[in-house]
Amino acid sequence: MPFIANTDRDREEMLRDIGVSSFEELLPDIPATCRLDRELDLPAAIGEMEVADLLSALAESNQHAPGYTSFLGGGAYDHYIPAALRTIVSRSEFYTAYTPYQAEVSQGTLQAIYEYQSMICRLYGMDVANASLYDGATALGEAVALALNVTGCSRVMVAGRIHPNTTEVLKTFVEPGGKASLEQNSLKDGLCDFEALEASMSDSVAAVIVQQPNFYGSLEDVQRIGEIAHRHNALFIVSADPVSLAVLEAPGVYGADIAVGEGQPLGSALNFGGPYLGIFAVSEKYVRKLPGRLVGLTKDRDGEDGFILTLQTREQHIRREKATSNICTNQALNALQAVVYLSLVGKTGLRQVAELSMQKAHYLAGKINELPGYSVRGDAPFFREFVVDTPVDASVVVQRMLEHGFFAGCDLGLFGETGLLCAVTEKRTKAEMDRFVECLGSIS
Repeated sequence: MPFIANTDRDREEMLRDIGVSSFEELLPDIPATCRLDRELDLPAAIGEMEVADLLSALAESNQHAPGYTSFLGGGAYDHYIPAALRTIVSRSEFYTAYTPYQAEVSQGTLQAIYEYQSMICRLYGMDVANASLYDGATALGEAVALALNVTGCSRVMVAGRIHPNTTEVLKTFVEPGGKASLEQNSLKDGLCDFEALEASMSDSVAAVIVQQPNFYGSLEDVQRIGEIAHRHNALFIVSADPVSLAVLEAPGVYGADIAVGEGQPLGSALNFGGPYLGIFAVSEKYVRKLPGRLVGLTKDRDGEDGFILTLQTREQHIRREKATSNICTNQALNALQAVVYLSLVGKTGLRQVAELSMQKAHYLAGKINELPGYSVRGDAPFFREFVVDTPVDASVVVQRMLEHGFFAGCDLGLFGETGLLCAVTEKRTKAEMDRFVECLGSIS
C-alpha cells in the first residue's frame, strides 16, 4: 500500500469535522498506562534508495525457506507451487477484485469461487462447501460453533491430538460466556484412546473433533471415532489435510457431518504463517447453518448460466440479528490459488504429490531410526509427518541443524512436549535426506 501523507492542515480539517480539537480527545477510553508517553524513536530521514537498501538488509537477516532445506510441518508445508500459478492469480481482474455483492459485474469472481467450492466438495466427499474462511483453525472454530448451535448441547470432545494452536483458537470460540466446554480426551500411544472417549460421551456432547492426520502426523481410526460420535447423537467434525485426501478416504465417505482443513498446501506459499485458507464443507442438511459465503449456479432471464451469492438471509447481509457466525468474507485470492493449483496438477498430479511425500517421509524415518540415540516415536501409520525422539533437546537439534542449512522440524518443546516433528514433501530429494541424516548423526 502506498504511503499517503496527511498535512497538518489535513489533520485539522478532519478533527474539526469530527468535532474535536485534538487527536488526544479521541483516546479517553485507552488507559494512560497503555499509551506511549514519548516520541517515537525513529532514525533521521533518508532517501528512497537508501530506504530500499536498509529494508533489503533487514529482510536478509531472516532465515527463509528458499535458503534452507526444510523439514518443517505442523500445519504449514513446503510443497512445490507450479510456476504458472503466480502468473495466473496475479492478473489484475483477480488480484484487484473486491466483494462480489453485485453479481452482474462480478461473474468472473463468482465463477472462480464456485469452481473452488466444487473442487473442495469432490476432494472432501461432502455435499456443500463455502467460499472459504480465514484459515484451518478458524474453520474448525466455526465448525464447533455450528455444532453447538444445531444440537443445543454444551460439550465438545477432542479425539486424538489436534494442533495446540488450534486448541487455543477453539477455546476462544467455545469458552467465553461459560455456556460450553472443550474437553481433550486422553491419548494412547499418541492416538485417540477409544475407551476413554466412549466413557466420556453423553447426550450433552455436541460434537466430536478429530484431526486426520493428527498433530503428530499419525493416522487416526476415523471410522471408529465417527461411529462413537453418531452413537451418542453428536456431530462428527473432521479436520483433514487436503493433500492427504489424494491417498486417504475422504471425510464424507466415513460419515463426517462437517469437514474442515487448512488449505495452505494447495498452492499457498509459507508466507511466514499467512495469509492461508480455511476449508469448510458440510453435509446438505446443514447448508442453512453454513457460515460465510456460498456461491450458487442459476439461470438468468435469457436462460444462460449465471453465478450468485446465495442463502444470504441467514448471514450478515440481511438478518444480522439471526446470523450464526461473524464471518462475512472469505479468502478469495487464496481460494483462487487452490483452484489454479488443483487445475494445474490435476487428480493424477495431486496423487503423485501425496504418494511422493508419503514415500519420502517413510524413507527418511527409516534412515533416522538407524541413527544411535534417535528413534521415530510409536508404530502408528503416518502420512508425511512423524515425531523423532532425539538424544539431546529438540531445540538444540533445531539450532545446530541451521548451521548445516536445514530447517530440521518443529520443536515440540514449544508446546510443552518433547521430540522433533519432521515433515517431508515431494520437494525433498534423496540427496537432501541423506545429508540431513548425516548431519543429525553428528549431534549427540
